[in-house]
Amino acid sequence: MPGIDECLLEAMRLPGARGASLVDWTSGLALGTVGDAPGGDHETTAAEAAELARIAAEHGTFAAHGDEPPPLEDVIISNGDSYHLLRFVDTSFDSSVFLHLWLGREEGNLALARIRLGEMASRLVLG
Repeated sequence: MPGIDECLLEAMRLPGARGASLVDWTSGLALGTVGDAPGGDHETTAAEAAELARIAAEHGTFAAHGDEPPPLEDVIISNGDSYHLLRFVDTSFDSSVFLHLWLGREEGNLALARIRLGEMASRLVLG
C-alpha cells in the first residue's frame, strides 16, 4: 500500500499530469506535492483547492440524497487548458484529505485520470 510520496509520483505518471498534491481541506495545508502548481505556488494552490473541497463536502446540495448518503467522491474543475480533479480520500480518522491532480486538457484523459485517482485514493496509507 503506497504512502503519500508514492501515490503522488504515481499520479504524475498519468498522461498530461502537470502537478499533484495531497491536501488537508480543514487546514488548507499541502501534506505532499510533486510537479508544478498553477501560478507556481503549491501552498496557495492547496489553500484555494481546500476552500472548494470544503464547500462541496459541507453542503448538502452536492451530496447524494437518501437515508445514508455516500461520501463525496470528487470535484472536477475545467478551464481552457486544464482540469483540476479533487479526489476525496476515505480515511479511518476524519476523512478530511483529498488528492488534487492538475491535468493538461490537450494531453490528459479526464476519465482515465478520475478512475486511476480513485484507485490511488483507495490504496493510500496515511499515518
